[in-house]
Amino acid sequence: MSTHANQTATRIGSASNPAAEAAKTSLTLEAMRTEPHTIWLVEDHADFRETVCRVINRVAGLKCTSQFANAEDALDALRDGGVPDVILLDVELPGQSGLEAVKVIHAISPATRVVMLTVFPDDDKVLRAICGGASGYLLKTAPSSSIVQSIREALGGGAPMTPKIARSVLDMFAHFAGPKETADYGLTAREKEVIQLMTEGLVIKEIADRLQLSYGTVDAHLKNIYIKLHVHTRGGAISKVLKERLI
Repeated sequence: MSTHANQTATRIGSASNPAAEAAKTSLTLEAMRTEPHTIWLVEDHADFRETVCRVINRVAGLKCTSQFANAEDALDALRDGGVPDVILLDVELPGQSGLEAVKVIHAISPATRVVMLTVFPDDDKVLRAICGGASGYLLKTAPSSSIVQSIREALGGGAPMTPKIARSVLDMFAHFAGPKETADYGLTAREKEVIQLMTEGLVIKEIADRLQLSYGTVDAHLKNIYIKLHVHTRGGAISKVLKERLI
């Protein structure tokens, strides 16, 4: 095949895979970024607040630039022109609650991603937070690595959630949405098995063990799932599955 034909085939292949092109563009823009992503933390417990900020500040590309003990101070800072990339927002706060604050944050700074923090996943509060504009929901008991991963997923446009909360959201959507025709993304039976286990919180190795497959095979299934669902992250895939009840 000639060089021109090769180039043409490459362009056609890229055009037929918009998800891959979008992911490539996102990675390129991220590589060009010189300033760290700014993270705000709104949490009334000082020890937890300080610990989470220390964890964030140890991660390359992330910086906890502000922390607040209540929602009112955080909202004042937003109104004064502060525009963080992500806000970690406690659900239960003295004064204005996180559930009330998330709606105001979304109105003031729509580009800011808000990840709610909670001790217990209350179904009603989860639904209210998501309807109010929250990008994700995370248990405070999650390991520090999960908090960092959730921030990165939110920055990438995903919807980070712990498996327990994801299951609660799935159940709520199933309850409130009622019967509805499911979109056909061409997922195979095996891919549906993989994504089912993913929503239950299993990682690739655990999924491989459960399905008696190799790590590489499961990883290949996940890549195909992301392409078919037009998402780029684990959180994005779970979010789409929950919203559209694909499993």
